[in-house]
Amino acid sequence: MARVLNIEIPNNKKARISLTYIFGIGRPLAAKILLDANVDGEKRVKDLTEEELTRIRDEAKKYTTEGDLRRDINLNIKRLMEIKSYRGLRHRKGLPVRGQSTKKNARTRKGPRKTIAGKKGK
Repeated sequence: MARVLNIEIPNNKKARISLTYIFGIGRPLAAKILLDANVDGEKRVKDLTEEELTRIRDEAKKYTTEGDLRRDINLNIKRLMEIKSYRGLRHRKGLPVRGQSTKKNARTRKGPRKTIAGKKGK
């Protein structure tokens, strides 16, 4: 397996798909990295030369990925909670942050239902 940004990317997949295994790199950014590195995205990773892999690594280093990106996201959420913004309060309570309905849905954020004795669904 090839290593890019200290992440093992799959050998048997195409380069443009294989790069998406790195946190912070999606399909559009993977395509941009390969275009800037002058590498064919349809090539399998196992068929790439060491020089091509080096060019991909150099291009990928220009973007915030993996640990740094996770840290930035967590710091942004902490900041929202500290300034007690609406979004910060929603994060703190474990409720949906982006305006979704919570009466019937939002089980992913709220967790399993907690039954309350004597309460009928209204």
